[in-house]
Amino acid sequence: MSQHTGRPGSETELPAPGGGRLWAERGGSGSPVVLLHGSGMDSRLWDAVLPELVRHHDVVRYDARGLGRSAAPGRPFDDVGDLRAVLDHFGLERAALVGLSMGGETALDFALAHPERVTALGLVGASVSGHDWPPSPETGAYAEARRRGDAAALAELELTVWAAMGRTAPGGELVAAMVEENAARRIVSEHFLAGAPERPAEPRLGEVTAPTLVVHGDRDHPEIAAIAERLAAGIPGARRHLVPAADHYLPLRTPERLADLLLTHLAH
Repeated sequence: MSQHTGRPGSETELPAPGGGRLWAERGGSGSPVVLLHGSGMDSRLWDAVLPELVRHHDVVRYDARGLGRSAAPGRPFDDVGDLRAVLDHFGLERAALVGLSMGGETALDFALAHPERVTALGLVGASVSGHDWPPSPETGAYAEARRRGDAAALAELELTVWAAMGRTAPGGELVAAMVEENAARRIVSEHFLAGAPERPAEPRLGEVTAPTLVVHGDRDHPEIAAIAERLAAGIPGARRHLVPAADHYLPLRTPERLADLLLTHLAH
C-alpha cells in the first residue's frame, strides 16, 4: 500500500466492536476533530488537508472497517458503532466530525444518535441515509459488479463516475491508488455492512443540533449536489459552499480551499 504523506502523529490499532481491529492515527493539539473517508477509499483521502488541520486541532483519522489498514469484517457491523468505538478509545467525549460521502453519512447518523458527543459537522460531498437515489445505468453497473465480486470493474466504475477529473488532476495518482487497492476489500466489507439505520437521517435533518458546514465540488456527481441542497435546507443554520475545480475526491483536488473552509467553520 502507498505510504501516508501527511502524518499527524502516532498510529494505533484499536478493537472494533464484535472483533477485528481498526487502524487509526492521532496528532496535533486543540479541540478534537475526527475525519471519516468515503466508501472504497481509506484515510489517505485526508493526506493533503491534514498538515493544516493538525496545526490547530487534535485530529484523528481512521480506516473504516475492512478498508485501508483496518481488518476485514467477519460478521455484520455498522459504521456508527465503529465511530463510537474510535471516540471511546481516544477518550473523546465530544468531537467535531468531518466526513466525505459515506463518511459524511456516518457522521450525520452519529450526530442524530449521539447529539451530545458532536460539537460540529463538516459534510463534504456527503451521502445521507434514507435518500432515494434515482435509478441509472451506473447504479445498475455498480450492483452487477458487486454481485459478481468483480473488483476490477468496481474500481473502473469508481474512477469513471466519481473521479471524473482523472489521474492528471491534483491528487489523481493517490485517488487511483486508493480506489484500486481497496476495490476487493470494499466488496467484502459491504457484504457485512449493516443496512440503513432504523431511523434514517434524511427525514430528520431538522433535529440536527451541531453547527453544520455542507461542502461539495462543482464536478461531483449531480445527485451529490441535490443531496447538498437538501442538507443545507433541512439542517438548522447549515451553511453550504460549492467548491470549483473539484469532483467527489475534493480533499485531494482542492485541499487548501477545503482546509480554509473547515478551519473557519470549526473556529466558531
